[in-house]
Amino acid sequence: MTAAGAPGPVDSGDHKGGVRAALGGLTTRGRSFLAAGVAAALCSYVLGQGDLLRVGLLLAALPLVSVAVLYHCRYRVAGSRRLSPPRVPAGSEARVYLRTDNISKLPTGLLMLQDRVPYALGPRPRFVLDRVEPGGSREVSYRVRSDLRGRYPLGPLQLRLSDPFGMCELTRSFSAYDTLVVVPRTEPLPPLRPAGDAAGHGDGSQRSLASAGEDDIIPRGYRHGDDLRRVHWRSTARYGELMVRREEQPQRARCTVLLDSRRTAYLGAGPDSAFEWAVSGAASALAHMLERGFAVRLVTDCGEVVPGGGADGFASPAQDSADSAGLMTDTLAALGHSAGDDGLSRAYDVLRGSSGGLLVAFFGDLDEEQTMVAARMRQRGGTAVAFVLDSADWERGAAAEASGSGRAGRLRTLREAGWTAVAVPPGAALTDVWRQAGETHSGALPGATTGFSGGWS
Repeated sequence: MTAAGAPGPVDSGDHKGGVRAALGGLTTRGRSFLAAGVAAALCSYVLGQGDLLRVGLLLAALPLVSVAVLYHCRYRVAGSRRLSPPRVPAGSEARVYLRTDNISKLPTGLLMLQDRVPYALGPRPRFVLDRVEPGGSREVSYRVRSDLRGRYPLGPLQLRLSDPFGMCELTRSFSAYDTLVVVPRTEPLPPLRPAGDAAGHGDGSQRSLASAGEDDIIPRGYRHGDDLRRVHWRSTARYGELMVRREEQPQRARCTVLLDSRRTAYLGAGPDSAFEWAVSGAASALAHMLERGFAVRLVTDCGEVVPGGGADGFASPAQDSADSAGLMTDTLAALGHSAGDDGLSRAYDVLRGSSGGLLVAFFGDLDEEQTMVAARMRQRGGTAVAFVLDSADWERGAAAEASGSGRAGRLRTLREAGWTAVAVPPGAALTDVWRQAGETHSGALPGATTGFSGGWS
């Protein structure tokens, strides 16, 4: 038998172990027949019974012949796996399709198809396939589901072939693997309207080029298709070639999503833990701001900019928002806790060099020192929104009374620094706290520059 993975067939003659591996495939029935045959042959020698010797030889030969026939059969079976879809949110189901094709000129015997899946996705699926005609194919499917995000390998696919008497079973493995990506759950959020623009572009006061007067114009060379009415004759005479006035290009509004992943900032684990809520919230914020036309980047507490954007980490305005969101959520799918030895200082170093814009942060437990670091992250003239989780309250559950010890002071420190800070109670829906942040913003401290117009609708 030859088992073939998605790339191509694998010859059974190359299988490690050779005949020894084939003999190792004897079933309990086959081993019993072999042992009974040997015992009958020994008894015939001791008792001098020739008929018993013939019976013993028959019993011992039957499993050995089954091994030889099964091992030398030149079945060629190709297999493939298809995921639909290959990326699912946590708690959703995906379907895995397995296809086997008999590419030999002989019909196969009874086949058992088995796929290896991680324990978190459910039990290992097994299928029994009856005789497959030459050139025929069979397709089966099974469902997988995980409440925990992650990257789960599927495979290798295994085929088990048995003889008609059930004396021997041979297993062949395909070489191809597939990966199911379980991304964080996302929630649709109310739209956010920054000041001066509702379409996702930057403040009207921020322009890429100045336009204060004729002397401030920076021309560029004429390009095919440019409107001749934009020709700047004075620069044309100066440079000796056609020059045109550049059009003002409004800067696209930027949004940075900060995720605090420090191990010391969260207690507990599992789909309902505070850390999983923060990861899901960051994924939802990323998808929402990309849909609104923002250039978005994701930063962790370690100062790492998650891939998905341009050279500066921000998703390129020309890049499809679905592709950008997919790259970032794929990274979030496998994101774990950081050691957090430096606290939030590395993230502060990254944000300190930013040029303002919207900052949406998801914080775990903050002590007094880390609260001060977080407070300084807000850039002058920028907008900063913080969702602060108390992991001790999350461990006690939604029915437990909030401790409130020290949390009110941390929120007050952030608000005095110009943050819109919201405490996230256990089990809260992101949509609710997102809307609460908009209501909190409308009552912000006097003199704090938030940069929003109309709040969150």
